[in-house]
Amino acid sequence: MIQMMVFDMAGTTVDEANVVYRTLHQVMKDAGYQLSLDDVMREGAGKEKLDAIKGLMSLAPLEGTGPTAVEMHKQFLSRLTQAYRDLEVVPFSGVEATFGILKQASVKVVLNTGYDRTTAESLLQKLGWKEGESIDLLVTADDVERSRPHPDMIHLAMEKLGIGRAEAVAKIGDSMVDIEEGKAAGCGKTFGITTGAQTRQQLEQASPTAILDQMRELLPMLGVSAVSG
Repeated sequence: MIQMMVFDMAGTTVDEANVVYRTLHQVMKDAGYQLSLDDVMREGAGKEKLDAIKGLMSLAPLEGTGPTAVEMHKQFLSRLTQAYRDLEVVPFSGVEATFGILKQASVKVVLNTGYDRTTAESLLQKLGWKEGESIDLLVTADDVERSRPHPDMIHLAMEKLGIGRAEAVAKIGDSMVDIEEGKAAGCGKTFGITTGAQTRQQLEQASPTAILDQMRELLPMLGVSAVSG
């Protein structure tokens, strides 16, 4: 029986119109990197964003000198903060109902993200989600030494919520690195979802338990009844 369900944020539970990757793409372009939006989504999806920038820099090295990864990361965070301030952020269809049903079934609901904590908390505020109410816990890349695909965020959530066996944990995300994170943590189930950064064909490369097209497909996969009470 699954005791804890770990959800990625952007592209999985939060519909933000790929603003993260569009912002990151613009920062890379302004620095002189000849990369497509598809390149950015493929390389950067699900990762802590400084790591994503370093990976993107190696894909299309500049002939001369340019800004450092740290400088581009600061620019990215500044632009993303402004973008989120102006953007209408909404949950994907079925997400909040899924949270509620899982909590009624005594399954812990965790959000984890490659975002820094400030960005992640600003998203929660816009959505009206609160730790201890809508969700049980938020874990961000700032909270651990190693971000995805390492298992540290999931292991920290297990520790904080008293989950002793990784087999009792499931992970869902819209990128291969989400699935790789779940597998590295020893999760009993891992799911990809096609609502965000990567396609079904890309997600299949990580060999998840299943790939979903909508969040409402998750509950039957966990053996949880959609009828509460």
